Amino acid sequence: MKQTPAPDPFAARSFAPMLFRESEPFDSGDYIFELKLDGIRSLAYLDIDKTVLINKRGKDVTANYPELSSLHAGCRGKAVLDGEIVVFKDGKPDFFRLQRRSLLSDRLKIMLTAAAHPATFAAFDILYWQGETLTEKPLLERKRLLESAITENNRLVLSRYIEEKGVAFFGLAKRENLEGIVAKEKNSRYYPGARRDVWLKIKVYREEDLVICGYAPKENGSIKDLILADYVNGELRIRTKINTTKDQKIIREFAAAFPAPPVDSVYGEDIVWMRPYLVGTVRYMMKTKSGGLRQPVFKGINTDKVASDLLAAK
Repeated sequence: MKQTPAPDPFAARSFAPMLFRESEPFDSGDYIFELKLDGIRSLAYLDIDKTVLINKRGKDVTANYPELSSLHAGCRGKAVLDGEIVVFKDGKPDFFRLQRRSLLSDRLKIMLTAAAHPATFAAFDILYWQGETLTEKPLLERKRLLESAITENNRLVLSRYIEEKGVAFFGLAKRENLEGIVAKEKNSRYYPGARRDVWLKIKVYREEDLVICGYAPKENGSIKDLILADYVNGELRIRTKINTTKDQKIIREFAAAFPAPPVDSVYGEDIVWMRPYLVGTVRYMMKTKSGGLRQPVFKGINTDKVASDLLAAK
């Protein structure tokens, strides 16, 4: 029986971005290291006369970035590139500006924002080239093909990498207030849609101590989200709400019989309020412009401090 040939992955747009595992900084001659650009991960399908951008969730986002509609002009053939859509400010990725752009739907606003804050596609891998799928080829071979396929311009750039010195490179990213770095094994193949140890992300995290001033309970009485605050001009101001399972017993003990909220609440839930005493340590990526925390994680109660210590330190 004659078998039906598999559909061309370019025409089917069937590639899925390979995923990263998390790691600590390390040095290795078997890996290359790149900056972790703070953007929107996308695959660029570059045809002879057309560019299509597909994000990590499989959505076509081409219309959101009209300034990237001619990426194909910088490519010497039919290709699928893996990379990040990035908006730069003062030479560094500005995720919050990019995030605002990604939420726009009005065509005029998209065009105006694209002119004011244009995005760039930073390519770091090539999955398909001139009719051939490249995912089985080793990383450095794909990198060489990528470099030969692309002519850089203002809207299309190549991600640079270094070898061996991951610890020092991570230190540089931290000093420059960047998101972090990634490590990739030199001889690794590309695993579409999968997470493997051959691709690692090493994020720059920050930590801050905040006052635990209440929590949103679940129906069974356990903690769903912690409400954490900090002192501003002597008064508590909510900084973030974090889902957690850590230190629930002691937190609930301190929450007992404290009916009045110690801070103005912006949440509509039935919050169990606490006397401002316990301090928790929060790990996060960076602060938003409004003072909130991006990707916060509650690490646990800091037993060396209480709320009055944070107030005194202001």
